Amino acid sequence: MGTFTAATDWFAHVRRLIPREDRKILLSPPRLVARFLRFAARRSTGRAGRASADDVAARDPELVGVLLDLWRVIAHYWFRLRVEGLEHVPAHGPVLFVGNHSGGLVPTDGFFASLAIHDHFGPERAVYALVHDFIFEDPVLRRYASRLGMLRAGHESARHAFAAGAAVIVFPGSDLDSYRPFRDRNRVVLGGRKGFLKLAIREGVPIVPVVTAGAQEQFVVLSRGDRLARLLHAHAWARTEVLPIILAVPWGLTQGFVPYLPLPAQTSVAFLPPMRWPALRPADADDPAVLERCYREVETAMQATLDRLTEGRHFLRGAPERRPSWHA
Repeated sequence: MGTFTAATDWFAHVRRLIPREDRKILLSPPRLVARFLRFAARRSTGRAGRASADDVAARDPELVGVLLDLWRVIAHYWFRLRVEGLEHVPAHGPVLFVGNHSGGLVPTDGFFASLAIHDHFGPERAVYALVHDFIFEDPVLRRYASRLGMLRAGHESARHAFAAGAAVIVFPGSDLDSYRPFRDRNRVVLGGRKGFLKLAIREGVPIVPVVTAGAQEQFVVLSRGDRLARLLHAHAWARTEVLPIILAVPWGLTQGFVPYLPLPAQTSVAFLPPMRWPALRPADADDPAVLERCYREVETAMQATLDRLTEGRHFLRGAPERRPSWHA
């Protein structure tokens, strides 16, 4: 009876917070794909806008809580989520979480990290995510993204969150990392992108690397599509460096930007100790040698952790549990 009542209450919250017409859009892959194609068409002709999408006050803790209630169930029963290292996360103040990106169009890694922080520190420890422009060019998606604490990717958005004492999560590898081929599923691919380091050094905030293992088994990337993306000038109309071909449920062979059902891959998330460079000044953010040294330090630590998390791992079943961890 308790479970039934909780489920009934949850659906009542959803109906109150998300109107039926919006639910039809948010839960319909064909409608979402159509909206992405409209964004791509506007961008290719220079008509894409720059709608404001960095209002940290727009975050709705009630909607965040309702979404995380769903992800808590999914994480426990579908992904058998394990989390370690939460003791490394600062309890207060601005922090930049830097993650390896996995899972393609379904950003389970971001939801898992946010869920773990929410359940460990409570709802007052707000986490904001920097995400793709497309989300903010669509009025319906923008409205819910803002309420969920998503901000348009950019340093100015992050600074607004830091000024509010909040945490920000960013995935520097973005599309290059999230759509890495299946054979490279246990590699960290930050893509040489160092903007996150410039941000952390200039703002004087610690970096906490977040490493996710297993999420890249939720689908199978056959080809990242780098050459195809260059041939079709995909960055100009979709702001992406890749056009991946994947195997996913329920579509089978499909394009990687079509929503899909993730496979039930056991997933692990590890928070690493904060990384700080107290000797650096804000001006050092413009020094290529400094950025390269810090970048290698972050990437090496993340790859070592991913190697440990995937040692002895079996497809979908995961790896043996070797140390105490938080379970969803």
